[in-house]
Amino acid sequence: MRLRPALALALAAIATGAHAQQQVAKDGDDARIERLEAQLQAQSQRLDALEKTLVERDFEIAELRQEIGLDDMRGRGTAQGKPQAQTPRAPATAQAQPSSQSQNPTQSQTPASPQQPVGQAPDVPEQPPQVAQIFDQPSVLTPAGSFVFEPSLQVGYWANDRVALVGYSVIPALLIGLIDVRQVKITSTTAALAARWGVAKGFELEARIPYVYTTTDTVSREIFTGTAVDRVFEAEGKGLGDVELTARYQFSRSGPDRPFYVGWLRYKSTTGEDPFEVPTDCITRCLGNATGTGLPLELPTGTGFDALQAGVTWLYASDPAVFFGNFSYLYSFPRDNVERLLVGGEREPLGEIDVGDVFGLNVGIGLALNEKASISLGYEQNFIGRTQQNGQDLPGAVRLVTGTLLLGASYRFSDTRMINVSLGVGTTRDTPDVTLTVRTPFSVR
Repeated sequence: MRLRPALALALAAIATGAHAQQQVAKDGDDARIERLEAQLQAQSQRLDALEKTLVERDFEIAELRQEIGLDDMRGRGTAQGKPQAQTPRAPATAQAQPSSQSQNPTQSQTPASPQQPVGQAPDVPEQPPQVAQIFDQPSVLTPAGSFVFEPSLQVGYWANDRVALVGYSVIPALLIGLIDVRQVKITSTTAALAARWGVAKGFELEARIPYVYTTTDTVSREIFTGTAVDRVFEAEGKGLGDVELTARYQFSRSGPDRPFYVGWLRYKSTTGEDPFEVPTDCITRCLGNATGTGLPLELPTGTGFDALQAGVTWLYASDPAVFFGNFSYLYSFPRDNVERLLVGGEREPLGEIDVGDVFGLNVGIGLALNEKASISLGYEQNFIGRTQQNGQDLPGAVRLVTGTLLLGASYRFSDTRMINVSLGVGTTRDTPDVTLTVRTPFSVR
């Protein structure tokens, strides 16, 4: 009878040990499952980080391709040359199935992290694209705190013929009287130094100092001389030209289907030699007098009138071309008590002189050949009003229209140095026949 309690105690001890072993095994399985879940979570986080980095690199590559013009972006599903926001791929977070549907009893349900947009779209450019400069106004403003120095040389040539008939006709083929025939050939060379300073973001100031050398050859058989021999009248002028000061401000930044707008205001001084201060080939009076040629013995280097010019420059980028243009208005301040210097030292009073205002416009297109070279083609036209004396139109004064067809090319040696060459061909008789301009800007930061 005593064996039964002992046997019961032994069976109870065995059952307790078995239960303890089962509990230890269960605790080990739970710890292993927790370690596997932690590893899966860490792998998921690393895959999410790699996913974000990959999308960011895709945006950077697309932006670089657009800047250097090597990718038209058509095959990448873009619009207007701008990369579209890409839909992020699903995060690689492990999602375990319920244990009832899985053959692996160690898998457990892990909540999926919410999908969030990754990467960042390229910034909208704040500066207009660089194009070969063919007009006087540059297209790109100087960055804040930087300086740009631009030496330039411009050579122009202009030839014009003038025939004046003084007399009366007996029959249509016979003229009784005198003929005044003149050929005027002008060569002008202007060397200038311009300095631009980026005062703030989108705002710059410029000062330009020119040096002018001009020669004129007039071939004529002058009126009232009764000679059949051509005479050549030569004159030249050289010296400091009219110093100019210009302020430019960029009104807007570019966006989808939006151009750049740059407004500017230019002041032209009278530092050059005045046209009314050079001696004229007249002894007493030039109007109504046959004594002398009436031509200046020296050529002026300035206009003699203070002037303000306001304008707006616009640029519109449409890959791979850039369209640009300009509208401007030039107002010259009238001068009172003007006197003309005659060859004998006397002065002829002219009164008030008001030169005609100028309305100008131009348009062009630029194309980048590669990351260093670009070409531009454009047309410029100016409308010049009549000159008035004492409130009346000057005798012989007419409205003028000048037109120039321009072709330019530029090459960038480095981030701070480049060369720009432009050729202008006159399309009207009142425009210089040909103008060649070379600019070599370099920046200092």
